[in-house]
Amino acid sequence: MPTEQIGDYEIEYSGVHLAESEGWTAWVEIYGPSHNPMHRQPVVPSQRVAVETSFSTEQEAEQAARRIAIDMLEQGHHRASPG
Repeated sequence: MPTEQIGDYEIEYSGVHLAESEGWTAWVEIYGPSHNPMHRQPVVPSQRVAVETSFSTEQEAEQAARRIAIDMLEQGHHRASPG
């Protein structure tokens, strides 16, 4: 699962194979700043994004998940999530 640091936030994104089809789906989790370096503070829980889209490859799903995670950070959606 790729991980990327964007400012104070760490994003994890992945392509997950859909069991019921041949496609792949995009998943995202975002962690925010934490006072304890041994503990990551999730601000966006692990979730499927681009729900209506099935991707042909794992890489396509990962790229879409990354774009969506960055957009979520830019739009401030992480602030509305518990954490």
